[in-house]
Amino acid sequence: ILKIHGDYNLPINVPANEFLNLEGEKLSTSKNWAIWLHEYLEEFKGQEDTLRYTLCATAPESKDTDFTWKDFQARNNNELVAIFGNFINRVVVLTHKFWNGVVPNCYELDVYDKDVLKKLQTFPAKIGEAIEKYRFREGLAEFMNLARLGNKYLTDIEPWKLRNTNEKKTETVMYISLQIAASLAILSEPFMPFSSEKLKTILALSNVSWNDAGNVILESSHQINKATHLFVKIEDNKIEQQLLKLKE
Repeated sequence: ILKIHGDYNLPINVPANEFLNLEGEKLSTSKNWAIWLHEYLEEFKGQEDTLRYTLCATAPESKDTDFTWKDFQARNNNELVAIFGNFINRVVVLTHKFWNGVVPNCYELDVYDKDVLKKLQTFPAKIGEAIEKYRFREGLAEFMNLARLGNKYLTDIEPWKLRNTNEKKTETVMYISLQIAASLAILSEPFMPFSSEKLKTILALSNVSWNDAGNVILESSHQINKATHLFVKIEDNKIEQQLLKLKE
């Protein structure tokens, strides 16, 4: 951020990080102890955001940190696939299974529904403030907390079972879950732009901005598209290949 002092533009805020190591050792391009982006894009096609996510989650904001391929795999499989991707897949698949991909109606809200919606409204400000203060790890962590909120909401209520006894309540739960999914599509853009665009396509979202997040975005009767996986599991053999490449 620059501020004009006389005839000069002097910086008044210079964000700086510590060092990022690779598998416990300092990065060295001369020794080929590095991850080359053009090779990564070839070997992990369509997984640009997995690398972005891991680098942001392990960013050396206040102390040196270490990038490891095992951590990269774990964050993809245990967080992006199992939490974020799983929530989106469940919401979209259930919407198509029960209502042919049409956003259902919202009926009377109970205490749990209201609490979830109230929490949803707080996330854009929390994530936005973290980004503005260059605390990207914190912002990313809050984003994943929103995905966790959605997953817990679905798991607690089990709308796939509830539909047999209470259709209106099931519609309300899925309506709220779809609002969470829509906010995730918007709030993921600074961290995972490719996945954000993919999710917006699934939800048939257009002309939305950051200020829309946290609110009702998908109205009843809105048609969404079929589910596609945002992330895919990374198997052990791919990680072993990368470790072997480093050693060689």
